[in-house]
Amino acid sequence: MSKILVTGAGGYIGSVATYLLLQKGYEVVALDNFITGYRAPLLALQAQFGKERLRFYEFDLNHSLQNFFQQESGIEAAVHYAAHCLVNESMENPDKYFRNNVGGTRNLIGALMANGVRKMVFSSTCAVYGEADYVPVDEKHPTRPANPYGESKLMVEAMLKWYGRQSGLNYLALRYFNVCGASDDGLIGDSKRPSVLLVQNAVRGALALEPFYLTCPEVETPDKTPIRDYVNVVDLNEAHIKALEYLLEGGKSETINLGTGEGNSVLEIVEAVNKVTGKTLSRETTTPRKGEYAKMIAEISKAKAVLNWEPKRSITDSINSLVKWYTANPQGWAK
Repeated sequence: MSKILVTGAGGYIGSVATYLLLQKGYEVVALDNFITGYRAPLLALQAQFGKERLRFYEFDLNHSLQNFFQQESGIEAAVHYAAHCLVNESMENPDKYFRNNVGGTRNLIGALMANGVRKMVFSSTCAVYGEADYVPVDEKHPTRPANPYGESKLMVEAMLKWYGRQSGLNYLALRYFNVCGASDDGLIGDSKRPSVLLVQNAVRGALALEPFYLTCPEVETPDKTPIRDYVNVVDLNEAHIKALEYLLEGGKSETINLGTGEGNSVLEIVEAVNKVTGKTLSRETTTPRKGEYAKMIAEISKAKAVLNWEPKRSITDSINSLVKWYTANPQGWAK
């Protein structure tokens, strides 16, 4: 099978992606600076699949990649997850997001092109849209990011278009919505402490691993809490693998939404976690996050048409996988 570069492979989504790629028989070379990512999931996967199938390197994408590509020749495509991704933090420190998300990606693309790698799957975000004019949101919706995180991802999408036009880069930019869950077997999950992801925080609260607080502002929805499209992390990564295979088979560049096509409010998620766990979560509030908006739901017909992908897992499935993960790993991965 093909040799694939995965950036951000020690992070939540990237580590699940690495697991799925190895299960499908790919050879994976992985990069992570391990500031927010973890070595432990990669070591666990390396022990299971072997170093000939998975090798990983501690690396900052703002540094030269030439020695890496000399050591790891034969890479056919890249799946690029590495990024800072905290909306609230991006409002407080935008320079960090432009320097890392934009600058690091520019450096990565230049190195890929210099070494003959012209296929990239890019982990983008629905945050490029900003406040929705209509829902569900399709790929033609205006892009008006409401925070530097979304702006940094939109800037990368613009770079990808120009590299595609001028230098022959083929890419899929996958704008995904709110991610939840763990691998189906509970082996690989989210280690951020604290997490900024609602479903993860709610499950940790229900399992009494940490206090749970509502961090959302009051918005104009029926129950006054934001509505989001929550997509399972395995479903999401199965779409990334379909995107990778699409490019390896000669597919053209596209920008595609990944979600479920359905929305749940914050309070609906709280009730779903209560139902699965048999607990009753507190609804105590704390300082609301900045840069949030009322409603965001994906229109996913393009993903179905281009990638033959649609989500298989429900919110209940995601909650159950997180219960498995946090029960086995209450403090997540060790650094």
